[in-house]
Amino acid sequence: MKVQMLDLSEQYYRIKDEVLFKLDEVMSSSQFILGSHVKQLEKDIAKMSKTEHGIGVGNGSDAIHIALQAAGVEEGDEVITTSFTFFATAGSIARANATPVFVDIDPVTYNIDPSKIEAAITEKTKAIIPVHLYGQMADMDAIMEIAKKHNLHVIEDAAQAIGSTYKGKQVGEMSSGATYSFFPTKNLGAYGDAGMIVTNDDHLAEQARVIRVHGSKPKYHHHVLGYNSRLDELQAAILNVKLPHLSTWTENRRNHATYYTEKLNEAVSEYVVTPVEAEGNHHVFHQYTLRVQKRDELQAFLKEQGIATMIYYPIPLHLQPVFKELEYKEGDLPETEKAAKEALSLPMFPELKQEQQDYVIEKIVEFYS
Repeated sequence: MKVQMLDLSEQYYRIKDEVLFKLDEVMSSSQFILGSHVKQLEKDIAKMSKTEHGIGVGNGSDAIHIALQAAGVEEGDEVITTSFTFFATAGSIARANATPVFVDIDPVTYNIDPSKIEAAITEKTKAIIPVHLYGQMADMDAIMEIAKKHNLHVIEDAAQAIGSTYKGKQVGEMSSGATYSFFPTKNLGAYGDAGMIVTNDDHLAEQARVIRVHGSKPKYHHHVLGYNSRLDELQAAILNVKLPHLSTWTENRRNHATYYTEKLNEAVSEYVVTPVEAEGNHHVFHQYTLRVQKRDELQAFLKEQGIATMIYYPIPLHLQPVFKELEYKEGDLPETEKAAKEALSLPMFPELKQEQQDYVIEKIVEFYS
């Protein structure tokens, strides 16, 4: 048996007719840039997030960059974030001419550890970016308390966490704003690049809308330095088809996660640590990530058995060559570095079959037997 990390084909065939109808609708209208489909998606994603504004942009990386710029982050500022995340988080800080400041993670949730944030704050600190890794929100109460005490913006990187909640609160509801990625592999994925900012901050929303169109308002009048980053009308149409299915797909993911956890805990709990859903959180399981002994050997064995897995992320950002001038060294963030050596993500997508999960579990048990 072969088990892919992600298989989008079955999902497409289930919604194919709806998608093709909407794409034809866009092409027949000849309205391809910031049209009615973008407006509808912005409205619906903002409503889901319990925010006043949705601002569609070209991709999730631009969403972070634009949100930071709209919040007033500029050259010389510092932004505190996690090192255990995809490069775009810190890359967007650097693109805003600010300096990323990395702090360690909570070893249970893999999210930024709020108890480490305050010690990293300086007079240059302008914002905090918590990353809701693998689909679970960070400890937002503690983060917001620190941010309010020090008058800092909080921009949530929710690229992996659309639909997740924290104590009943939605992504973007508590903070200055949040950013989504609609990369094809995400829980709500386009058929190309796409992203969005959601916020309750009127000024931040207005600035973001201006920045995404070359900093122009009105047209041909440029008061800020923006760039071209608009959510494509065709991608918005696809996402409008997919959005009503998101809650069902999320429930499927959660059911798959429960099944993995129950079976693995029964069979190999001495070798494998399964994901923990923190109290008050609604985890959407963008990834199902284990901590495992002999991680690299297990991954190689599973590959031989036809099972795809992924390591998110093998090299923490504070140890990446591009950030060498920040002068971090190995040992600075011990929990982050430990997770980078132990984390392994198993196949996870809504259409995953139980027999596929059983095969994955069987082979993990076989490896440790």
